[in-house]
Amino acid sequence: MQRHYGWVVVAVGALMGCIGMGSMFSLAVFLDPIATATGWSRVGVSASMTIAFLAMGVGAFGWGWVSDRHGPRIVGIAGGLLLGAGLVLASRATSLLGFQLTYGIFLGLAVGAFFAPMMATASAWFDRHRALAVSLVSAGLGMAPVVVAPFAQWLLSRQDWRSAQMVIGLVAWAILLPAALLLRRPPAMTLAAATAQAPGQGLTARQALGTRQFMVLAATFFACCLAHSGPIFHVVSYAMVCGLSSMAAVSVYSLQGLAGLGGRLLLGLLADRHGAKPVLIGGLLLQALAIAAFLPARSLGEFYAVAAVFGLAYGGVMPLYAALARDYFGPRIMGTVFGAATMVSCLGMAMGPALGGWIFDRFGGYAGMHLSSLVVGLGAVAIALAFPPLPGMVARRLRPA
Repeated sequence: MQRHYGWVVVAVGALMGCIGMGSMFSLAVFLDPIATATGWSRVGVSASMTIAFLAMGVGAFGWGWVSDRHGPRIVGIAGGLLLGAGLVLASRATSLLGFQLTYGIFLGLAVGAFFAPMMATASAWFDRHRALAVSLVSAGLGMAPVVVAPFAQWLLSRQDWRSAQMVIGLVAWAILLPAALLLRRPPAMTLAAATAQAPGQGLTARQALGTRQFMVLAATFFACCLAHSGPIFHVVSYAMVCGLSSMAAVSVYSLQGLAGLGGRLLLGLLADRHGAKPVLIGGLLLQALAIAAFLPARSLGEFYAVAAVFGLAYGGVMPLYAALARDYFGPRIMGTVFGAATMVSCLGMAMGPALGGWIFDRFGGYAGMHLSSLVVGLGAVAIALAFPPLPGMVARRLRPA
């Protein structure tokens, strides 16, 4: 019965990630109403997302450490409180700086509590179907634009942006705080057995962060996010530059997100069967090739085809970093280790859109962004190849048939 409760933890993690990430990315829906009502620049309002990504990275590391020591429940409750507070306070902001700090810092820290700690907790509950469990938690993040953004748009059609944002904050409190009470640590026997099987079982968190395994994990995660964040963020603008209508361009973005959901499930299942490392390398290579395929795309059908492959690849690889962290370091310190890797990856997520915008302003097109993202994406593949094999895998290869 205790083992089956792991699926409850997976469901709660997916729910929290969906609402948290959806609330943070709902800024795209609020951008025009906020700028129109307040006179704040769109660049200034959008900078809140950069602050949020940086805060999310710091939060993922800090909350991962707290989760390892005190369990996921307190982290989930704190994240829910911060998310609602950030939305409510941002809705009352009277200056652009006040909005940037409340929205960026509060929501970034909140989503940091829902990302790495929830994935780490879910993975610790499972010996079998581990990558699938982590992928399902990650799928909640992928559902975010489909769930929260339409709700935000519906609210904005009936009231001003301040009231709409406050309502989302109150709804977040109402859903997330009770849900966080369902979070539990994995059973002690499961935790001990899983830790005993991990190559890094005897390491402290500080020692683990200095290992080659962590360095490769963090560097791959960073390069992966730096490669795909620019093409994701700018895909609507790029499609419109190529002649698509605004509605068609948005549909490309939506298809990309939906494909990411399928990619999380597909690559999660493949990782359970074949191991996380080879599936990650294949997914990263597919991601790089899909980025390059955007360059010749011009018709709507071509954009749909590339977006489907790109979404499947970038969505599918994201949960595999958590699976690798669990394989190498075990569940005892995984929250800290994966949180630290997430913090590094968030730098890539924050840099990609800004670099893409700079390249467009400097050269008048997106070709440079896609070419540089291709190079970085292939670099991520090269770094991932440096992952050392697990000791258990080496032993099985050397064992006579």
